[in-house]
Amino acid sequence: MSTSIPRASLHTLGCRLSQSETAMLADTLTRQGYRLVEFGKETDLLVLNTCSVTEHAEKDCRYAIRKTLRHSPNAFVAVTGCYAQTGAAQLQTVPGIDLIVGTQYKMNLPEYLPAPDQLRKQPEPELRHSRTIDREDFVLPGTAYSDSTRALLKIQDGCDFMCSFCLIPFARGRERSRVAEDVLREARELAGHGYKELVLTGVNIGRYSFNGLELVDLIREIEAIPEVVRLRISSIEPTTVSPALLRHMAVSTKLCRYLHIPLQSGDDRILQAMNRRYTVRDYEDLIGQAVSLMPDLGLGTDLMVGFPGENEQAFANTQQTVDRLPFSYCHVFSYSSRPGTAAMRLEDHVSASVIRQCSKTLAELSRTKALAFYQRHIGRTESVLFEQSEREGFRTGTTGDFTRVAVPADTVAAGSIHPVTVTGVTDGLAYGRLAAPSAVHSRRPLL
Repeated sequence: MSTSIPRASLHTLGCRLSQSETAMLADTLTRQGYRLVEFGKETDLLVLNTCSVTEHAEKDCRYAIRKTLRHSPNAFVAVTGCYAQTGAAQLQTVPGIDLIVGTQYKMNLPEYLPAPDQLRKQPEPELRHSRTIDREDFVLPGTAYSDSTRALLKIQDGCDFMCSFCLIPFARGRERSRVAEDVLREARELAGHGYKELVLTGVNIGRYSFNGLELVDLIREIEAIPEVVRLRISSIEPTTVSPALLRHMAVSTKLCRYLHIPLQSGDDRILQAMNRRYTVRDYEDLIGQAVSLMPDLGLGTDLMVGFPGENEQAFANTQQTVDRLPFSYCHVFSYSSRPGTAAMRLEDHVSASVIRQCSKTLAELSRTKALAFYQRHIGRTESVLFEQSEREGFRTGTTGDFTRVAVPADTVAAGSIHPVTVTGVTDGLAYGRLAAPSAVHSRRPLL
């Protein structure tokens, strides 16, 4: 090693849940004496938290390792995450990897590292891996501090839904929930550290259940922590959004009026082939219930393009469904065939050129709906949590419904919450000016 204090760089290739886990691993390494350095800088240790959702997992992993070893040729490389679980055999052939840690052992990764003064390249990678993953409810060893103004709070892991296109049940195991007191312990630490927004994250968070506590009960417990200012739910499956959750969101003073509910397809035949647990009508009824309680709800979704068997009519049905629903944005994904999934056996594959064109069509529709949603905010005053970065003299932040708002950077500090009157919008961004706190447009004092 080139320095007396060991340097550690951590990098995430994946979702918010993985980002939360990376942040917690960083906290553990910091407590063990490592100095964290930005990914891309010289380091003695690289911890790479990987993804297996798309076919690019190995390519992305190889690139990140090559990038690190170019400037830090002696760096010890530890790979964990979903691809370390589902693609361990392939990773063992990737040059430069020294340690591979599967899902069962992921949060204990620091225990498997050599002593800091013994970090050096290995002739072949050590493998810590198990095909079986615990099903028991769990606690986590630290606190997921991050450089953001919002903190990710993991409450759940694993999934039992077995969608035909998805590897996650194989990569993360069956559903299990985090012990409620451990969630509250971390929530108190994060809020006490100054984070103004906590984002609840997991694989299937609507299935949270611990000793009789369901998701809405856990939310109430977190809201009772005085230092918690704002709480947000990350992506949640439509069949797990309870009426009790919607009713609570409509009246809560801390829970953001925001839902990201994956639709995937607006065609019932495709939904059935995906092994989704709802019909288009079910989904529309849920959104109707949510919007009737919260007309100002921020609503996002995921859409998958090119699932096997998606013909012109099926895509047209999706397009029409998306057009009908009050989405504020849509994340559009191309279907990626993953070995080991049920969809891998399906025929009638969609050509890459059709997928590209359909994706472009849905992206344009999403852009149109997002602009319309943003325009509804003009003249309204909303509470905005401002972020760290500045760009072209502006600092941006988000409202409770996840609208991105910009004001002159010299008027607000990062991590602060201010009322802002929206004066204009562009594609994906609203502009505004600071306003008096009493002017906030809300039926309740959501910060």
